[in-house]
Amino acid sequence: MIKTLMVAARDRGRLAEILQIASRFGLGVLLARLGLERNDGELDNPQTLPRRTRLALEALGPTFVKLGQILATRGDLLPPEWIAELEQLHSGAPTLPFEALRPAVEEALGQSPETAFGSFDPEPLAAASMAQVHRATLKDGTPVVLKIRRPDIRPRMEADLRLIAQLASVAEAASAEARRFAPAAMTRQLAEAVLEELDFTGEGRNADRLRADFARDPRVVVPEIHWAWTSEALLVMDYISGTPPRDGDRLRAAGIDPAEIASLGADIVLDMVLVNGRFHADPHPGNLLCLPGNRIALLDLGMIGHVSPRRREEFIAFTQSLNAGDPAALADVLATWSAGSAVPRDRVQAAAERLIVRHGGGRVVLSAMVADFLPLMRDEGMTMPPDLLLIFKALATIDGVLTAIQPDFDLSSAMQRSSLRIAQARLSPDHWLPTLQALAWELSKIGSDAPRLLRAAIRRLESEPAQPPQDAGAAIITGSRWIGGAIVAGAMLVGGAILLA
Repeated sequence: MIKTLMVAARDRGRLAEILQIASRFGLGVLLARLGLERNDGELDNPQTLPRRTRLALEALGPTFVKLGQILATRGDLLPPEWIAELEQLHSGAPTLPFEALRPAVEEALGQSPETAFGSFDPEPLAAASMAQVHRATLKDGTPVVLKIRRPDIRPRMEADLRLIAQLASVAEAASAEARRFAPAAMTRQLAEAVLEELDFTGEGRNADRLRADFARDPRVVVPEIHWAWTSEALLVMDYISGTPPRDGDRLRAAGIDPAEIASLGADIVLDMVLVNGRFHADPHPGNLLCLPGNRIALLDLGMIGHVSPRRREEFIAFTQSLNAGDPAALADVLATWSAGSAVPRDRVQAAAERLIVRHGGGRVVLSAMVADFLPLMRDEGMTMPPDLLLIFKALATIDGVLTAIQPDFDLSSAMQRSSLRIAQARLSPDHWLPTLQALAWELSKIGSDAPRLLRAAIRRLESEPAQPPQDAGAAIITGSRWIGGAIVAGAMLVGGAILLA
C-alpha cells in the first residue's frame, strides 16, 4: 500500500529513500501492523523491533527523529521498552566544513562573518541534524555563538511532513491499532514542532519571553539574542560557559552547590509550568548549564511548551489529590483528561485507586510515579492530551537530572513550596490588570454609546401606548436604579483599574 501512495513527483525520490531505509532495518512487520504494508508472514523479534525502529528514524533524518521524540512522550500508548528506546533518539550529525555553510551565512548577514564580527571561528563548536554552531565575538568584544541552519534542509523536511501526513491518513483508515495513536493529530503536532524549530527567529522570541518571565530572578540566565544579526536561518546569541548538571562532584569542584542548584532547578521548572504557563520542553543536562553563584542558564529554546490556565488548575488538582491520598478527587481529574477515550467511570476510579495505593499520601517520587502512571493509563485504555504529556515529560526529566546531582532531592516538596508562589501570582496586579483593563475598555464603549442608547429609548417610549401612571412610575424607578447601579459599578471598576495601573 505504501508503494502506491499518490505523491507529487518532487516527493517520489524521498518516498523511495524512506522505503529503502525501512527495508534495510527490517520494518516490514511494523508497517503491516500500521496498515501500511501486507504481512507476508515475515517473523519479527519483539525485543529488537524497538531498537531497529529507533535506528531507522535516526537514519531517516531530523523530521523522523522529531517524530520519534514525540512518540517517546506517549507512555500512555507505547510499552516501556519502546519508550526507553525512543528516548535515546538524538539529532546529532557530522560537522560540515564552514565553506558549505558560507553562502547561507553571507546571505543572512549581507556580508562575510569575518567582516560582520570582531572575530569568527570557522571550526564548528557543535553540530546537530538541523544546525551547526560556531563561535564569534562582536565588534565590542562580546562573545557570541552563531547557530546556522544546514543548507537545503527546509525543502527536505517539508517533503517529509507531506509524506508523513499521507502515511498517517492511510494508517488511520486501515488500522485500528494506528487509530489509537490519533496519527492525524500527531502529524499536526509534528508539523508545528518542525516548522517552529526551522525558523530560528522563533527560538529568539522564546528566549526573550523566558528572560522576561524570570527578569526578577538574577539566578536564572537566558542568553541575550542579537537581533541585528538574527534571521530565519541564523541565530546569534551570547556565548555562555558553564558546567552541565550531570555530576554533583563536578559541580562542587567548580564551586557550585548541588543542593542549591537542585532547589533552583525545581523552582524554575515549576514556575514555568504552574505560574508562567510557558516552559522548556526538554530540560536535560545538555540544555542546562550551572554557573558560578549557583545560577542556571537555559539553552536550546527552540521547543517551548505552553500550559493554559485550565490545564494548570487540573495539574495542581492532580498533585494535591495525590498528596492527600484522595482517590475520588484524583478520579475526577483523570476522567477530565481521558474524556475522549470512552473509558467507563469505574475503570477510571480503579486506576485512581491503584495510583493512590502506589504513590499517594506522602512523598511523591515524580519519575517513579510517571513511570507507573502512563503504563496504567495505557492498560486502562485511556489516552492523554499531548500538552499534558509534555508537562509530565519535562517534570520527570528535571526530576532525574536534579536527583543525579543531589540524591536526596525531593521534587514533591518543591511542588508544595510552589503553591505560595502560585497564590502570589494570582493576587498580583499583573495577573488582574489585563482583565480590569478589558472591563474598563468595555465600560468606556458603553459610555460612548450612552447618548445613542438614550435617544433610542426615548423614541421607543414615544412610539408605545401610554401606560397607567403607577406602572410608568415603577418602570422609571426600576430603570433608574439599574442605571445608577451600573454607573457606580463602572466607576469602581475604572477607578480600580487606574489604581492598579
